[in-house]
Amino acid sequence: MRPFALNYARPAVPAPDVVPYAYDPTLQLNVLSDGRPAVNDHDLLLACGTTTSTAGSQTHFDD
Repeated sequence: MRPFALNYARPAVPAPDVVPYAYDPTLQLNVLSDGRPAVNDHDLLLACGTTTSTAGSQTHFDD
């Protein structure tokens, strides 16, 4: 017999990852869609926590 709770349990649906910035290789930093550096957007930093990219870790082992 199946436990009662499993009749109503649903698998968690992961939230889609929406990243409001992109890495610009010419500037070597993350930028917003309007071209501003992502690190200058305080609301974005509060929401995301960081704006890290993997660019530096390809050349520096201590990033």
